[in-house]
Amino acid sequence: MQSKFPPRLRAVLQALFVTFLWSTSWVFIKFGLNDIPPLTFAGLRYFLAFLVLIPFYARSNSVTPLRTLSRRDWWRLIALGLVYYTVTQGTQFLALVYLPAITFSLLLNGTAVVVAVLGIFLLREIPTWLQWIGALLFIAGALLFFYPFLIPTGQTIGYLIAVVNILATSMSSIMGRGINRQARIHPLTVTLVSMGIGSIILLGAGLLVEPWPSFNLRSWAIILWLAVVNTAFAFTLWNLTLRTLSAMESSVINNTMLIQITILAWLFLGETLTWIETIGLLLAALGALLVQVRFSNRKAKP
Repeated sequence: MQSKFPPRLRAVLQALFVTFLWSTSWVFIKFGLNDIPPLTFAGLRYFLAFLVLIPFYARSNSVTPLRTLSRRDWWRLIALGLVYYTVTQGTQFLALVYLPAITFSLLLNGTAVVVAVLGIFLLREIPTWLQWIGALLFIAGALLFFYPFLIPTGQTIGYLIAVVNILATSMSSIMGRGINRQARIHPLTVTLVSMGIGSIILLGAGLLVEPWPSFNLRSWAIILWLAVVNTAFAFTLWNLTLRTLSAMESSVINNTMLIQITILAWLFLGETLTWIETIGLLLAALGALLVQVRFSNRKAKP
């Protein structure tokens, strides 16, 4: 039975659904952290997702076989796994222990600006004038959101962890683009290897340094949902939409997560915003969007 939606509209709806799933992850993580230590939680999520992806990799005829990877390829994928999964995902879960979801989501959107700046030095990609305007808009929005710059008691460590997370996210984005823009290794191979290595190390670190988690039915349900639906399934569906949507369209849709997370955090976590914070959030979202859209649009050209 054929879908009644045209292919492009169907891809847009699917992509929006993926961003919704990813946005709900923040709420699930906040709930799960009540029972599961952050590093172990993150490690379990991505290790189980890695296991789920193995059959997809095994059945695919288009992926890059592991035996064809060179030693240099392996080292680059190992490095990506350590930065993107071990450090980035580990610090994301850690930061959510101390920071509200809305605050951390806004900070994380600054990654687009950091990536654009780092790209000048690491990839020799010069930002356009519209990207610079977007960066300034993001900074102005963030300053407005955090004014008068008073850090609540107990959140200082959360902001420090968030800085590490932003830097790691930015570096992993640069590293991932450096690998993928060569188009030598299939994206699923890149994901499977880097996720497997990074998640095993992350899970091992969590089990070594954190107390044994007090698993219950709810915590296992959250872990399995995040691993199977919000990671393995959402990743597969997102890649499917990329066959139809342009990089610019994908960036616009992905950038809606900041607003989605804000609404979900208000509904389910009791987080609220003042009017000034709301205006700052919207300005920051617009700035990050300008940076990502122009960057993606330019990279989409052959």
